[in-house]
Amino acid sequence: MVEDALQRFFDEAKLRAVSVNATYLGLWEALERATAGGKRSRPRLVMLAYRQLGGTDFCSAAALAASYELLHSALIIHDDVVDRDFVRRGIPNVSGHYRNRALRTGVSPVAAEHAGVSAGLLAGDLALSGAYRLLSSMEVPVALRQRLNDILDDAIFSSVGGEVLDIEFSRTAVMPSIEDITKTAHQKTSVYSFEAPLQAGAVLAAAPEPVVTALTSFGRYAGIAYQLADDVRGVFGKESLTGKTNWGDLREGKRTALLSYAATRPEWSRIAPLIGSQDMTARDAHCVQSVLVSCGAKDYAANLATENAHLAVMHLASGGVPEALHRSLKRMLFSAISDVDSH
Repeated sequence: MVEDALQRFFDEAKLRAVSVNATYLGLWEALERATAGGKRSRPRLVMLAYRQLGGTDFCSAAALAASYELLHSALIIHDDVVDRDFVRRGIPNVSGHYRNRALRTGVSPVAAEHAGVSAGLLAGDLALSGAYRLLSSMEVPVALRQRLNDILDDAIFSSVGGEVLDIEFSRTAVMPSIEDITKTAHQKTSVYSFEAPLQAGAVLAAAPEPVVTALTSFGRYAGIAYQLADDVRGVFGKESLTGKTNWGDLREGKRTALLSYAATRPEWSRIAPLIGSQDMTARDAHCVQSVLVSCGAKDYAANLATENAHLAVMHLASGGVPEALHRSLKRMLFSAISDVDSH
């Protein structure tokens, strides 16, 4: 049902766009391609919570779930712009598609890159507005729609705040503490990827407030665990699986638990000059990766992800969360971090 809701959304949007001009239609088609093929993790959480908490209006639930997929698309498209990445899931992302198209017309690389990031910004904006549009299309009571709108709005507000911290940390010479790292992970990832989808699904199902609170607490630590694991993947994962080059985070100097820990080790002096270098080579990246393994940073980050996953599951024991939902969320979380779980 979620796929149907997304398809209807894009079909309607493309009909509106073609009445404006063909170029605008092309941007919508690029956004549709970018949204296709994902894991649909956030819609799955919305639907899982809604279904197992007794919800019955699956048309409204599908629209709500689809809104979180569009939010996810918006944030990763903008994140690629911030990180200056032109590839996602092994193929050109929105910015990469428009950059490559500009290059084929013979413009300079600088002009082509500008065309690419401009398209990425615009496509992300369209996805963001689309999330609100889908939510507003739900035929539910006004008070309920307002609460669901507030949950979505809080998710966006928090995610942007976390992204700003992420950018600022990468610009400073002082390595942030692990507390700052996990705070950023909560704001940037937990709220929109776990807390909000679970909250929204539970609220739409008219779940008791203690259940909503328990799911929110689960989401907080689940998101931190996922982000910590994702940061490990960002440096050590295969590009064909992660959808991003494993040079990106190192080249941008992204502050992660890996680097926070490594900065406390004697080996740090060997790789500090390479972190954040726009001239990073494959040899440089391999050097950094090797040191992060040998100094224990990779294991530290993996252990921290596992610890937060266990904290997340502990919160499901309170608030009257149904056992079936408890088991499903636990299984999903540990499956999501299993490739970096050191236990």
